[in-house]
Amino acid sequence: MTVSSVPGSGAGSGAATVATLSGRFLLRGVSLLGGSATDVLLEAGRIAEIGTRVDAPGAELVDAAGLVALPGLVDLHTHLREPGREDAETVDSGTRAAALGGFTAVHAMANTDPVADTAGVVEQVWRLGREAGHCDVAPVGAVTVGLAGQRLAELGAMADSAARVRVFSDDGKCVSDPLLMRRALEYVKAFDGVVAQHAEEPRLTEGSQMNEGVESARLGLTGWPAVAEEAIIARDALLAGHVGSRLHVCHVSTAGSVEIIRWAKSKGWAVTAEVTPHHLVLTDELVDGYDPVFKVNPPLRTAADVEALRAGLADGTIDCVATDHAPHALEDKETEWAAARPGMLGLQTALSVAFDAMHGRVADDALWPLLAERMSGAPARIGRLHDHGRALEVGAPATLTLVDPAAKWTVSGAALASRSRNTPYAGRRLPVTVRATFLRGRPTVLDGAVV
Repeated sequence: MTVSSVPGSGAGSGAATVATLSGRFLLRGVSLLGGSATDVLLEAGRIAEIGTRVDAPGAELVDAAGLVALPGLVDLHTHLREPGREDAETVDSGTRAAALGGFTAVHAMANTDPVADTAGVVEQVWRLGREAGHCDVAPVGAVTVGLAGQRLAELGAMADSAARVRVFSDDGKCVSDPLLMRRALEYVKAFDGVVAQHAEEPRLTEGSQMNEGVESARLGLTGWPAVAEEAIIARDALLAGHVGSRLHVCHVSTAGSVEIIRWAKSKGWAVTAEVTPHHLVLTDELVDGYDPVFKVNPPLRTAADVEALRAGLADGTIDCVATDHAPHALEDKETEWAAARPGMLGLQTALSVAFDAMHGRVADDALWPLLAERMSGAPARIGRLHDHGRALEVGAPATLTLVDPAAKWTVSGAALASRSRNTPYAGRRLPVTVRATFLRGRPTVLDGAVV
């Protein structure tokens, strides 16, 4: 991919530098969602024109032949660690990784230090995102004070704050008290919010180290049973249906969970769900070497679960892919299995892994539209980010990512933008390379590098 100036109106020729970019970009020969090649003019933060051989004197010409344009990706589940654990990640480093992965918006989870359970903390995170400028940062507010599960946090104050919080979650911990969960679901209805539940019945997972099954028995590790997830999803779906509120299920990981969510949707209840890239491709057999990079919550499940998750994503039972990007400092990961903290990096590898998981499951001409919906349209709607996830059409925000479907790349933890290195894909060769990301017409990534 090259960027140069379109001749005319006094414009020069040759490669354009960041310092001389005009703010007008003509994407020449790009494929919208895998369709026929066309030209797309980005101007004044919008898609100004789409057509064959668009004439735009003075614009920056982006040679996009062979590239696919997608709406900017949106992540509903990102851990940016700031404030409190800047040794593992900051808003700046995390959103750099996001932009390089094709994301134009991320939802920053609440389990920071201090916890994002007040208007002051969510506004701090929101402002840090604006200062970094790599992508939009939508803070997620905690459901309960201090994630302690005892009393509701300041949900209304966070919703009315400058951050305009619409997603609330105690992720990392389950809102296990059914009465408290009901009250939260009732409360968020007032401002069209959603409660995103970490589905884990804590009494069933005490001391758990991996998925409960054949592998845990063979390795002698305490198991995390699928029913611990499925019981909470069933309970909360019933609660959401009862009060008429929106429920979002975080990181679905079992075949049984997919069936329960399918049933809840058949009832017409406002239940949505996400799956992580790693749950689409990795299984509990990887725990065999006791490498803590494969320790995650919920744990990696069986091959049968992976297959059910892929099927659920394909048919829409699972609404979206969310990274659960969870950076950790070296001392928290490079230790014995039992002491290691759960979590994996995900932002820069998400699109490649999702493509790899779904390629061959749907028709080739349907794959890019499917990924655009599951990684942009649906998460933007769930998070109420109205300027993201839009169709690529004239008048829409110029918020998009350009990917090379033919270019493979090898993952290296040291080469990722995150401050942490805990990627489960180190050394793997993955399909699809992000070449450029635009946020309201402004490039955040060009030719694979942060602008």
